[in-house]
Amino acid sequence: MPILSWLPAYDRSFLRFDAIAGATVWGLLVPESIAYAGLAGLPPEAGLYTLLATLAAYAIFGTSRHLVAAATSAAAVLIASGVAAVHPAGAAEYAAAGAAIVLFCGALFLLAGVLRLGFVAQFLSLPVMAGFVFGLAIFVTVKQLPKLFGIKAGTGNTIQQFVHVLTHLGDTNGATLAVGAGALALLFGLKRFAPRVPGGLIALVLGIVLSGALDLSQHGVKIVGEVPSGLPSLGIPDVHSGDVLALMAAAAGMLLVIFSESLGAAETFAAKHGYDIDPNQELIALGFANVGSAVLGGLAGGGSLSQSAVNEGAGARSEVSPLIATALIVVTVLFLTPLFKNLPEAVLAALIIFAVSGLWKIREFKEYYGVSRVEFWLGLATMTGVLVFDVLPGLLIGVVAMLVYFISRASTAHVVTLGRIPGVAGAYGNVKRHPDYEPVPGLLVLRLNAPLFYANATSIQGRIKQLVGAADPLPRAVIVDAGVNDELDITSAGMLEALITQVRSAGIDFALAEVRHPVTSTAHRTRLLELLGKDHMFDTVDEAVTALRKPAEAVTPA
Repeated sequence: MPILSWLPAYDRSFLRFDAIAGATVWGLLVPESIAYAGLAGLPPEAGLYTLLATLAAYAIFGTSRHLVAAATSAAAVLIASGVAAVHPAGAAEYAAAGAAIVLFCGALFLLAGVLRLGFVAQFLSLPVMAGFVFGLAIFVTVKQLPKLFGIKAGTGNTIQQFVHVLTHLGDTNGATLAVGAGALALLFGLKRFAPRVPGGLIALVLGIVLSGALDLSQHGVKIVGEVPSGLPSLGIPDVHSGDVLALMAAAAGMLLVIFSESLGAAETFAAKHGYDIDPNQELIALGFANVGSAVLGGLAGGGSLSQSAVNEGAGARSEVSPLIATALIVVTVLFLTPLFKNLPEAVLAALIIFAVSGLWKIREFKEYYGVSRVEFWLGLATMTGVLVFDVLPGLLIGVVAMLVYFISRASTAHVVTLGRIPGVAGAYGNVKRHPDYEPVPGLLVLRLNAPLFYANATSIQGRIKQLVGAADPLPRAVIVDAGVNDELDITSAGMLEALITQVRSAGIDFALAEVRHPVTSTAHRTRLLELLGKDHMFDTVDEAVTALRKPAEAVTPA
């Protein structure tokens, strides 16, 4: 529990800053959480119940001083998509299935934390996740357009729903559109000209006041309706056993999305303020946050860069800020929920569209196209999958594409030919990149630019044989710089044994250089040492070159 280390040493001079930041975060999260509850297909109070668990749980177990853990648009959409897959009958089954997804997600987070799987985050490709988030932002925006125009929602994928909106614009309710467009103008206007003003809270309050004063519900404007007061009761969701696997799949996808976004946000602020983040502890913190939210009937929660940026920008010095925000949420749940009765749904739609507007990754995709076309297309494929097939299939497409790309890169042979660097004793470099580097007469000196392991062993073997065969004249010996290998698996050892046998049968000697101790240990436990010979394993390339050149240098011309 990290809080036990930092709270006793808390500097009381920080309290003023944390209190202001906590109040600011409260003003941001209340309208957003109510909106995200609707996005998940759950009642408004579910968004507030989320905050009761996530803010406090992360403050207690998390390692970031600035991260705000709350409901996010991505998690809300994944709940709706996951629940829809099991076809619940009625609101009670829907709520139970949603809570089960959040509970499973929390349990998976805790399991991953205990198993110390925080390193997995580094395998999440940035373009693929950006493509998923971009597709998700479009998906969410299109979902909210019917509420913004006051028309009936369509069915099908995102593209079909967007076409439905365009073909039914004639059914627009003028009052609903005026409310929604006004809220959007207010939100974007305040962001542009008064970024420190809590635009979401102002839009929420104005929407409620105008709705009540003008009786907008009588003009066709849909409103939220009654929101229960009081603290939620604790409960474990009861779902059909046949639905568990589908809900677990949704939870696993949610974990990937939440953790990548949360860890990225946490590390951003840690780098800015000079402290460290423990990825494994972050898994545990998010696990407790989501388990707590599930038993309260809330949404899935995670760290958001935008919400955390508001917290940091308001002057937060520590996790006391979200603890103060939690206290304000308790007051809201106990006494303020009746005020939300007249809140127009069009205002909630505007809040959601505004919240995801920052997730439109147009600039990022332009940069990806200029840097790596392959990764650009992987990200675009993920985004297209979300729009055409749905959120979870789109995420699956992205993850599979990412794994295929990783395996393809890992299994590719990375072998270069080395030559002496002029003027630098004992140094060797890539001849292809530097034609002025001098090949060693009679020797073929090669370097592995990626670790040799079972997935690329065959391709590296083929590449070395190709380079040997292409040499003119054939080298007297081949030296392989294996310094990138800190270990050697059984498949790789077997490949080297076969390669040594093949090369030496052609009358060409073979040696390894830059050999690490774990590689030597593996050689002792296999036939590799016997075939290669201890005198053909060198600490440096230069030692290998010196040793294997001696026979030739001993022969002097007549």
